This record gives sequence, C-alpha cells and structure tokens, in this order.
Amino acid sequence: MKRAMAILLLGFAAATMAYAMVYHGTTAQEREAMKSGSPELGWLKQEFHLDDAQFQRISRLHEGYLPQCGETCRKIAEKTAELKRIFDGTNAVTPEVEQKLGEIAQLRAECQANMLRHFYAVSQAMPPEEGRRYLAWVQQKTILSGAGQMDMGNPAHKMP
Repeated sequence: MKRAMAILLLGFAAATMAYAMVYHGTTAQEREAMKSGSPELGWLKQEFHLDDAQFQRISRLHEGYLPQCGETCRKIAEKTAELKRIFDGTNAVTPEVEQKLGEIAQLRAECQANMLRHFYAVSQAMPPEEGRRYLAWVQQKTILSGAGQMDMGNPAHKMP
C-alpha cells in the first residue's frame, strides 16, 4: 500500500513538473511581451519583423496617438448622446437632427484622417516591405473595410 501511494505521489509530482515546464516554455514569448512598455503591440513586433529600435519608435507613436484618439472618441460619444436626446424629443428629421448628424460625420472623418496619418507614420517606422504590408493590412481592416456602409444585399437593410 505504501509503495502504491509513493508511486502515485511520484507520478503526480512528475506530471505537475512536466505541465509547469511545458506551460513555461510555450508562454515565454507572451509573458515577455507583457513586461514591455506596450504589451498590446507585442504582436506587431513579431508579425512585421521589427527590431527593438523600430518597435520602440512605433511604441512612442502609439503612446502619442492614444490621447488624441481618446479625445476624438469622447467628442463623438458626446455628440451621439446629444443626438439621442434630440431623437427622444421628436418623430421627424429636423434641422437640429441634420446638424447633429453633420457634426458627428465631421468628427468621424477627422478620426479616420488622424487614424490614417498614424498608420502612415507607423508604416514609415518599419522596414519598407513590412511597412507596405502593414499599410495594406490596416487599410483593409479599417478605412477600406466598408464598415459603416449599408449592404443593400443584406436582408437586415431591406425596407419593410
């Protein structure tokens, strides 16, 4: 009985140690990225083959862009809340509704222009070929994705 218990405990200890080693080995890269100053950009360094200097420049660009982006998002949310208050008080498209829609559209256009400028700055901090690949990727995921455009082939956008 003692021998069986010793074998069982030894097997459990060996399995725990093997799990810890595998876990430690397979998560080393992610744990290292979390220690960096911009862990959310870790994938960028790997995907676009950036050296430490390039990654640091991009991290600084990112840190500089975030406050500007946050402020624009705050303004859009504020104008959207104003529009909702107007909607709550009317059942028609009034000049006030049209004005607020125009203000929101202007803010969204500014947001997209700022975002595109940021993407170009980031791409220029990369090796040329990686920068081109990055630009193609971000444009497809953002500006060129068609987000916000109505798909008239989509049944959800059909008139009742």
